[in-house]
Amino acid sequence: MFALWLSAELTGVTKLRPDDSKDNPFWYMFQVQCTSCRETHANFVGVNRFEDNEMSGSRGEANFVWKCKNCKRESSASIKAGPVAYEHSDPPKKQKILEFDCRGLEFVEFKPEGDWLAEGLDSSTKFDSIDLQEGEWYDYDEKAGEEVSIKEMSWEIRRA
Repeated sequence: MFALWLSAELTGVTKLRPDDSKDNPFWYMFQVQCTSCRETHANFVGVNRFEDNEMSGSRGEANFVWKCKNCKRESSASIKAGPVAYEHSDPPKKQKILEFDCRGLEFVEFKPEGDWLAEGLDSSTKFDSIDLQEGEWYDYDEKAGEEVSIKEMSWEIRRA
């Protein structure tokens, strides 16, 4: 079992999480590496926790099924549960966001593409359509009357 961990400096916001629901699935973007031959896929791949793909030889289903171009082995990965919101902490600390089970492959890098959600720390203002691709985000919380931000993001994939 592996997990995606995040550390980020949240100012004025908390409960940072992907906008991920059955009606609006989030595509988690990972770089994939084969555990047999260590070949790394050239592009990032999208994994959606609501999508099931058949594995060959009727071995069941997984959220992501991949055949390595180098050694031709089929591998799979499944997201175990919905994402856990990243809570505000001072100083920032690493928190587990997502758990997944990988068979024959490893996710080696994560790219935070897609829309993210957060809430005002004291105001409970809802922030949506947060774009984290640039590595930071700034906005203004009208209820609290102050600037809010997400910066100093650090993503890590390791055993859960």
